[in-house]
Amino acid sequence: MSKGKINVSVENIFPLIKKFLYSDHEIFLRELISNATDATSKLKHLSSIGENKIKFNDPIIEVKVDKKNKKLHVIDQGIGMTTDEVKKYINEVAFSGAEEFLEKYKDSAKDAGIIGHFGLGFYSAFMVANKVEIITKSYKKEEGVHWTCDGSPEYSLKKSDKKDRGTEIILHIDKDSKEFLEESRIKNLLLKYNKFMPVPIKFGTKEITKKVGKGKKEKEIKETVDDIINNPNPAWTKPPKDLDENAYKDFYRELYPMQFEEPLFNIHLNVDYPFNLTGILYFPKISNDINIQKDKIQLYQNQVFVTDNVEGIVPEFLTLLRGVIDSPDIPLNVSRSYLQADGAVKKISNYITRKVADKLNSLFKKDRKEFEKKWNDIKVIIEYGMLSEEKFFEKAKTFAFYPSVDDHYYTFKELKDKISKNQTDKDGKLIILYASNKEDQHSYIETAKSKGYEVILLDSPIISHLIQKLETSEENISFTRVDADVIDKLVKKDKSEVSKLSEKEKEKVKSIIEECVGKEKYTVQLEAMDSLSPPFVITFPEFMRRMKEMQQTGGNNMFGSMPEIYNLIINVNNPIVSEILKSKSKDKKNRLINQSLDLAKLSQNLLKGEDLTSFIKRSIDFIK
Repeated sequence: MSKGKINVSVENIFPLIKKFLYSDHEIFLRELISNATDATSKLKHLSSIGENKIKFNDPIIEVKVDKKNKKLHVIDQGIGMTTDEVKKYINEVAFSGAEEFLEKYKDSAKDAGIIGHFGLGFYSAFMVANKVEIITKSYKKEEGVHWTCDGSPEYSLKKSDKKDRGTEIILHIDKDSKEFLEESRIKNLLLKYNKFMPVPIKFGTKEITKKVGKGKKEKEIKETVDDIINNPNPAWTKPPKDLDENAYKDFYRELYPMQFEEPLFNIHLNVDYPFNLTGILYFPKISNDINIQKDKIQLYQNQVFVTDNVEGIVPEFLTLLRGVIDSPDIPLNVSRSYLQADGAVKKISNYITRKVADKLNSLFKKDRKEFEKKWNDIKVIIEYGMLSEEKFFEKAKTFAFYPSVDDHYYTFKELKDKISKNQTDKDGKLIILYASNKEDQHSYIETAKSKGYEVILLDSPIISHLIQKLETSEENISFTRVDADVIDKLVKKDKSEVSKLSEKEKEKVKSIIEECVGKEKYTVQLEAMDSLSPPFVITFPEFMRRMKEMQQTGGNNMFGSMPEIYNLIINVNNPIVSEILKSKSKDKKNRLINQSLDLAKLSQNLLKGEDLTSFIKRSIDFIK
């Protein structure tokens, strides 16, 4: 047996490893399993080129919890190490960057994953263990080695009688980390980080039911087998040609076992130049709440889970998707858990954006009717992308829909062609009328349709931002919500209605109405409209409403905190307005005004509480 001192110039390296190197101590298991996988992969490679004469025999990695003796074992059947290799890789190379590390991270040592960056992955074990043993035997014809260290720079090295090739790491779990002696905790960690590692991972055993015999002699027997907790060959590692729709759906359920809705469709990523990237992205059904859907895409490096925060790799709008991305070329900084945005990442991001856009365009061309059916479930993602990614905006022009309130689906070009003749105003501007809620704005929609106008339905939470972008990217178009003004002012034509009231009469009726309804709530405006149009119409100016919506969704509530002042449009050609003017009774005037106002409020879904109660009582009195 020999003893020695680990080649590190700073005595406090181990306390620092133990306390600060990772934000989550659970990462130690990921590092040890990754090392075991590397050792197995190296053996496989040597076997493939004929350097290893021992049969490969599909080796596994085994993880064992010994709660009684407070030990955790990680065992592989990989390449193993000789005595010289232990001295080199464990005692010297692993700490070659220790001094640099200490100097660089003395003030920010909580950066997760520093060990991995400096080749110190094995030493992450000391975050949870007060003693670590390595028992290893190389595939070469050399005796086994037993290395022991108690978390100080001192170590011991002696011969081992280990017969089989591979390495066993034994962690003596310290009292502060006893959670890692619970089988449920270890299993959850293995499923979190190592669920798709390329080498089978055994964690205990399980009992299965097996049929034996034939015909009448057939019977079921129970058999105890290894519990392999990972899938070494996940769908994204396979060529797309080898997968059908059922295989993609099965993998989705494997990723999200608690997600009961099927994905709408998937996109298989597979590129090897100028970077390596594989993965599968799924389009789920997306609600109008875009804030609770993120962090569903999992990032892997060579099948090792890294993070579900893919910001910087996947464009912001695509973080609403689900699935897996795996790339060895995604640069990580000192941590596997934090991404470093650089040129390579930008290229990957652009590739993913292009791939998604091409897939959507393909679906649109292949089966438009089916794409229409999916539109309401995916529109938030597409609209978000059009807002945030200029290249996607250009591509989406061909397949993004603008559905009418009557469920006709138009592309932007189709919509413009449809309405250009009837909805171009006297100034040559194309007016696109839209509703955000078919029920709430029903009366306004019907008024517009009676004029032969097409009304589209735009009801996503970010639509105000999108129409603003569309207006600036196209010449002579304007989006206007159908209840923003009276219909004749929304689409201004040369022809206008003639007022039945004189200027003097209009001033008088305006004064009467203002006195009754209050100037602080409504801006009273007089308009000459068709006599069959309602006497009162309430509108909310497009500009103010849009600013409020945009700033509320953007987090700035400057306009959102302002009181809502509505326009009250008085149709001077309606007989009720003439009656208000001519009536000698103040009570009758107020009754007519309040009833007409309440009807206008009702059409805007503004009639609530006490006002609604009064309206009902007044209406009953009218019909007595």
